[in-house]
This record gives sequence, C-alpha cells and structure tokens, in this order.
Amino acid sequence: MLSKRLRADLALAFCALIWGATFVVIKDALADVSVIVYLAMRFGLAASIMAILYWQSLRKLTVATVWAGVQIGVFMFCGYAFQIFGLKLTTPSKAAFITGSSVVLVPLLLAVFASRRVNHWTWAGSLSALGGLYFLSVPREGISGLNRGDPIVFACAVMFALHFIFIGRHVKRHSVAPLSFLQVATTAVLSALLLPLVTAAGWEQPRLHWTNYLVFAVLLTAIGATVIGFSLQTWAQQYASPSHAAIGQPRAGVRGTDFAGIRARAFGRPRPTRRRADSCRHPARRMEGNYRKPPRRNSRVTFRRARGSTSRERVLRRIG
Repeated sequence: MLSKRLRADLALAFCALIWGATFVVIKDALADVSVIVYLAMRFGLAASIMAILYWQSLRKLTVATVWAGVQIGVFMFCGYAFQIFGLKLTTPSKAAFITGSSVVLVPLLLAVFASRRVNHWTWAGSLSALGGLYFLSVPREGISGLNRGDPIVFACAVMFALHFIFIGRHVKRHSVAPLSFLQVATTAVLSALLLPLVTAAGWEQPRLHWTNYLVFAVLLTAIGATVIGFSLQTWAQQYASPSHAAIGQPRAGVRGTDFAGIRARAFGRPRPTRRRADSCRHPARRMEGNYRKPPRRNSRVTFRRARGSTSRERVLRRIG
C-alpha cells in the first residue's frame, strides 16, 4: 500500500498537470471576458460546488478556521489576479514557467522571515529552477528586454509562494475541507468587490461575451483546477512541507500544442500541423527549424518497380 507521503506527491503532481493545462485555456478565454469578471465567475462557481460537497464540515466552522482560510484566500486572489493580468501580455508557456519560480521563493521566504532551516537538496533544486527561469524569460538583450507581462507574473509567483507557506502553517491545525472552501470563497468575494473599483479607476472595463469556448474554460478551471486541484493540494500539504510541495509543483508543464488540438476538435479552431506538433515534442528538431517528416515508402510498389525494370532490361538485351 502506498504511503501517505507518496500519495501526497502523486496528488501534487496531478495538481501540477491540471494547473499547467489551464494556461493555454485561460489565455484564449480572455478574448471573451475581462480578468476580474473571469475570476468572479470561476471562483464563484467553484465556491458554490464546494459548499454543496463540504456542507457537513462547514457546519463546524470556528472563527480561527475562518481567519486561517481568509489569509490563504487573500494570497490566492492576489496570485491569480497578477497571473491573469500578466498572461494578457506574455505567452502561456513563459507565464507557466515564471509562476513555477515559486519553487525558488518558498525556501527563500522561509529562511529569511521564518528563520527555518532549509536542507541542501531543497536549495539545489530551487537554484536549478532559478537558472532555468533566467534562460527562458530573459532575452538576449538582457533584463531591459523583458516582456511587460513577465514582472507581473513574477509578482504572482511571490503570492503563490506565500500561498504554499500559509497552507502549510494552517493545514495541520484545521480541517482540509473548510480551508479548501474558505480560500476559494475568499477569492470569489474579493473578485466581486474589486470589480466596481477596477472599473471606476479605469484599469479595466468589465466585458463578457458568452461563447462555447468561454463556457468550456470556466467549467474546466472552476471544477478541475479549483475544486479538485486546490482540495488535493490542501490535503497533500498535510504530509509535505511547503518547500517540498513547491518543488513538486513545476507549473511550467504546458502542452500548448496538444491543447490546441483539443480546441480544434471541440470548437473548430485551427489545429497545429503535424510538423509543428512533432517539433514541439522534440526540442532538437524544433531548434533545427527545418525538420520534415520523410515520406512513407511502400516497399511492395518499390519491389514491383525493380522487378519491372529488371524484366525490361532482359527484354532489351534479348532484342539487341
């Protein structure tokens, strides 16, 4: 039977898969909806579903549990707000990798502010991720050439690092179900409250255009990435430290080409060509840039042609 630590690692890996898959979906959904409206819809629906699923646990709420859930929810809201605003200005794959830099920030924040000792393996993994983040995000011309959305997404990574830390702080003292619901409900409430303020300040005008793809995006992110994803994450962090949980969450696993194919089949959007799909799966071929799949040969036809040419030569020889 699997140990609780191993099951927690598998749960965190599954969460990373779900969250990584949503970057491309959210990026395309923003063509039909504004950021704050999307957050209010997604987390409002998720909170309603979780209230139905966890209603028995919610009857036993205490003030301490509510306060713990609200703290976690504030960091969740800030993380998603920064992430989705930044996603409008940068690419999904880069946003996913920068968000994954929370793996670096969790042990750093724990060491600086909580005076917690972090082992060498955790530091090694974190610094390796930092190096990958630099080479992926920083262009050749240096820091000055960064995309405007990249620093915004990095602020999101800071918020998600604090989100990991505060879950690890409270999950061992409070039940998983109330904490899962309260962080999502807090995000939904803050999104609804911020909507008129953002509109009045002129930062973003509310926009909502119902399409099949938007419905798909809201359902996928509300049910899959929020109800299932954050419930699993909160449960798993009972058995994994914040640093370990963050290392297990490399949210850069975005398979953009695969999800483009799903969008094409479901909603009639352009599908990637075989050449593009194959080059995305094989980095060496992508770097070459001129890869083409060789044509498939029919050995039977080739054999018949060989026999025909040989017979013709024999006939010519006999005539001659």
